[in-house]
Amino acid sequence: MATHHGKEGVVTIGGTTLGNATGFTVDTTHDVVEDTALGNSMKSFLVGRGTYTFTIDMNFDETDSGQTTLVQGAELTFAFLPEGNESGDRKFSGTGIVTGMSVGVTLDGVTTRTVSGQGTGGLTIGTV
Repeated sequence: MATHHGKEGVVTIGGTTLGNATGFTVDTTHDVVEDTALGNSMKSFLVGRGTYTFTIDMNFDETDSGQTTLVQGAELTFAFLPEGNESGDRKFSGTGIVTGMSVGVTLDGVTTRTVSGQGTGGLTIGTV
């Protein structure tokens, strides 16, 4: 079983590596609809439609070109690479719409930024 350290992760936006990323999450879901007939003692289901959402955490950097594109309502292409960006590494990619952003400031900490988004269309799971 292979395991990977989080420091290997990479996020790209429009093919450009996002600077100062500190983490990301990609969540996928798929709807199901019940199609159980009367008289059946066990439920049965059909696969419906799927979707995905994502969250990107980063240290705030107003000079990073990738971060400046992450504004609410922007539709962008993303790639989430949990193992890194070398040949054979796993890649989750697609198009998404930025749905929200928050900036966090603490007295004794690094200023952070979190961006959330909604995937549009399918999420491609492949390799670099």
